[in-house]
Amino acid sequence: MRGFLAQTWTIARKDLRCEFRDRQVLNAAISFALVVLLMFSFTFDPNTNVEIRSLSGGLLWVVYLFAGVLVLNRSFARETANDCLAALVAAPLSGDALFLGKTLSSCVLIFAVELISIPVFGVFFNVDWLPHLAQLIPVFLLGSWSFAAVGTTFGAVTANNRLRELMLPLLVFPICLPALVACMSLTWGIFDPSAVTETGPWLRLLIGFDVVYTLLGVLVMDSILTAG
Repeated sequence: MRGFLAQTWTIARKDLRCEFRDRQVLNAAISFALVVLLMFSFTFDPNTNVEIRSLSGGLLWVVYLFAGVLVLNRSFARETANDCLAALVAAPLSGDALFLGKTLSSCVLIFAVELISIPVFGVFFNVDWLPHLAQLIPVFLLGSWSFAAVGTTFGAVTANNRLRELMLPLLVFPICLPALVACMSLTWGIFDPSAVTETGPWLRLLIGFDVVYTLLGVLVMDSILTAG
C-alpha cells in the first residue's frame, strides 16, 4: 500500500512540477476562465436583470468545465513527446497508480483555476461569495475530481490521436453532464438557499459519480495503456 501511494504521489508530483515550471496550461486556463466570465457579465448583465444572478452558478460551472478541458488535454499530451508514454507503460508502475496520480494533478490544477476565478466572478456578477467559501470548497473539490477522473480516462484513450484536442471534449462533456448538473444545483443552493429546497440528493449524486468513475478508471487504465 505504501508503495502504491508513493507511485501515485510520484506521478502527481511530476505533472505538477512540470506545469508549475512553465505554467503554460494553468495560465491559459485561468485567462480563458476570466475572459469568458467577462463576456458572460456583458451578455447576462446582473445590474439590469436581477434574475440572472440565479443562473450565475450554472454559468460558473460551464466556464470551469471548458477551462478544465484545457488542463485535461495537457495531462497525457506531454507524455507523447519522445515516447514518454511508452516509457511510463514499461516502467514498474501500476496503471491504477498512474491514473490516480494524473487525476490528482489535474484536480489540483482545476481547483486552482476555480479558486483564482471565483473572486472575479463575484465582482462581475455582484455575488457575495466569501461568506459561502467554506461551503463552496467541497463542491469545487468534488466537481474538480469528477472532471479530472473522466478526463484522465479518456485522455489516455485519445493520447495518440492526432485530433485529441477535439475528441477529448466530445467524449468528456456528455459523460460529465450529471456531475455538471449536480455542481450547478449545489452552487445555486449555496448562493440562494431559498431557491433549492434540498441539496442532499445532488451531493449524493456527485459523490457517487466520483466514486464510480474513479473505480472505472482504476480498472480500465492498464487495458487502455496496453492497447495503446
